[in-house]
Amino acid sequence: MKLNQYLPNKLKIFFRRVKFYIFGEKFYKKFKYDWYEYPSRFEIINKIIKLKNYKSYLEIGCQADINFSNINILDRTGVDPYDGGTHRMTSDKFFSINKKKFDIIFIDGLHEFEQVLRDIYNSINFLKKGGVILLHDCLPSKIWHQTIPQTHSSWNGDVWKALVTCRTLENLDAYTCVANHGIGVIINRKNLNILNLEKKKIHSLAFKDYYQNHKKFMNLISVDELMKLIIDDK
Repeated sequence: MKLNQYLPNKLKIFFRRVKFYIFGEKFYKKFKYDWYEYPSRFEIINKIIKLKNYKSYLEIGCQADINFSNINILDRTGVDPYDGGTHRMTSDKFFSINKKKFDIIFIDGLHEFEQVLRDIYNSINFLKKGGVILLHDCLPSKIWHQTIPQTHSSWNGDVWKALVTCRTLENLDAYTCVANHGIGVIINRKNLNILNLEKKKIHSLAFKDYYQNHKKFMNLISVDELMKLIIDDK
């Protein structure tokens, strides 16, 4: 049952127009992903840990330990300013005091482009050789899932722009696994499929740009392709 089904049609139209006015984009098309058909994020993370025999794990953004509590590894570090994990602080604060390096880092904190990009750059400094960075919420299905600030209960934010930025860098190899709202994969090595896009333009990209350039921007791979990528990385 939708809350707005009881509103008069004129009010529904008004609120819709207000949303478009605030966010400056009117775009109705959407992707029809059924994420329940794909493995969960912790299933994918655990498979990677097992494949690579990783020993240490860092999670940024733990939200009641929904994912963190399901990670099968002894050395777990979780950072969240509100609940879950092992460290009650922001990711910026954690990285400013941290001395430890990790085999695998999962970023699922504040879903805003600039913060996510900062988390990625900080994570690279604390990633062990042969390690991998994973990034949640890279594939929003519709415009309301990626608005800043949040306007929908199912919110991916504009995390996808951080992945697009990594795709333009020569020293990072970045992909998006089609599973669980899109899991970005970042490997600290030469970019094997660089995206030719001016970095200064990424901030102003709209959902329409993302929709129309979906495969090109996100460098999509399947779960099986992700596992092969992980195995082949030396």
